[in-house]
Amino acid sequence: MLNPQTIKKDFPIFKRKIKNKSLVYLDSASTSQKPRQVIKAISNYYENFNANIHRGVYALSEEATQAYENSRKKTAEFINSKSPEEIIFTRNTTESINLVAYSWGEQNIKSGDEIIVSAIEHHSNLVPWQQLCQRKNAKLRIIPLKENLSLDYDAYLKLLSSKTKLVAISATSNVTGLVPDLNFIIKNARKFKAHVLVDGAQSVAHSPTDLQKMDCDFFAFSSHKMLGPTGVGVLYVKKTILEKMPPFLFGGDMVRTVDDNSATWNDTPWNFEAGTPNIADVIAFGAALDYLQKIGLKNIQQHDKKLLDYAVQKFSKYPQLKLYVPPKSERSSVLSFTIQGIHPHDIASIFNEEGVCIRSGHHCNQPLMLRLKIPATARLSFYFYNTTADIDRAEKALKNVLKIFKI
Repeated sequence: MLNPQTIKKDFPIFKRKIKNKSLVYLDSASTSQKPRQVIKAISNYYENFNANIHRGVYALSEEATQAYENSRKKTAEFINSKSPEEIIFTRNTTESINLVAYSWGEQNIKSGDEIIVSAIEHHSNLVPWQQLCQRKNAKLRIIPLKENLSLDYDAYLKLLSSKTKLVAISATSNVTGLVPDLNFIIKNARKFKAHVLVDGAQSVAHSPTDLQKMDCDFFAFSSHKMLGPTGVGVLYVKKTILEKMPPFLFGGDMVRTVDDNSATWNDTPWNFEAGTPNIADVIAFGAALDYLQKIGLKNIQQHDKKLLDYAVQKFSKYPQLKLYVPPKSERSSVLSFTIQGIHPHDIASIFNEEGVCIRSGHHCNQPLMLRLKIPATARLSFYFYNTTADIDRAEKALKNVLKIFKI
C-alpha cells in the first residue's frame, strides 16, 4: 500500500503555491512530475562525469557510457523485453512511431496494403500512418467506437484481412482512459500475419508491462510521462525485425566505417541512435525507472483505480456534466468531461484559480472529438502522488465553475 503524502515529499514542485493555494496537479497524462532522485541524477551527470559516450577511452566517458547503457538495461527489464538490444532511445513517443513508419514502413508497406488503427488514437499514432498510406497508396482502416466508448471488436474482426500489414493501437486512451483488449487485438492480427505496434505512452507508467507476454512487434513510450525528463523516448522492436530495418538518420555513432563514397552501419540498436544522444536525461530516466520499481506498478495501478472510482463518484453527482468514461472494467486513470455552454478552457482557467491544474482541449485527438461531436473536453488525470483530497479540491473548483456561469 503506497502513501501519497509520504511520496509527495520526494517531489519538490509540491512545495509550490498557485494563487496562494497548495498545488493540486491533475495533468499527469500530459506529463508527470519529477522526484528529487531524478532531478539529482541530471545534475550528478553534469557535475561529476559529463562526457560524450561510446567514443572516449578516458574515465569520464567510460562512466557516462556505462550509466547510459545501464538505463537501456533497466528499460528492458522494466518492460520485460528479451534483450537491451531491442531498446532504441529516441526523443519521445512520436519520434519512436515515426521511426517505425519511415524505416519498417517504407520497406514493408506496398500499394494496396492496409494499416488498421483505432478511433481512440493520439495524433502521434495516426498521422504517421496517414502519411505512409499516402506515400505508398495503401489504405488506412479505423476500428470504430461503440456508444459506451469501448472499441467495436466485431468491427475490428471484419477489418482484418490478408491485406492487413500493421495494426497500430494505443494501450490506453489519453482522452477517455479506455484500455483496449490488447491480447484480443494482437491474437487476431497474428491470424493474418500482421505486425502490431502498441503506443504505450499512457499505460507503461500506470500498470505492469510484459512485452514477452504481450508479443507485440513494436512498443513506444516516453520518459516524461513516467517521472523521467522530457526529450527521451523509447522504441522497443523485436530483434528479428530490428535487424532487418534500415536506419533513417545518418552520421555520428550509428556508423561503423565510412569512406568517400560509402558507409557501413553500427550494430542494432546503436545504428538507430545517430549523433550525440540526450545523455543526461537518459541516465536520469534510469533513476525514474528505479523509483517506479520501488513503488511497484501493481500498487500504482490499484491506487489509480481507487482515485478514478472516487472521482467518477464525485463528478457523477452533477447533472450539468457529461462524463466520457468507458465501461468500468476498461478504465484507466483519466476522467474527461464537458459542461454544455462552457468551453473547457474556461473550466480549466477557473480550476487554476483554486490551484488545481487540469487539461483542456482536444488532447491531440481531433478525430475522436469529431466523433463525440464536441470541440474539446476538460480532463483530470491521476498518478500515485495524488490523493482523494486532491479530487475534493477539484470538486470545489467545479462548484465555482457552476456558480460563476450560473448553471
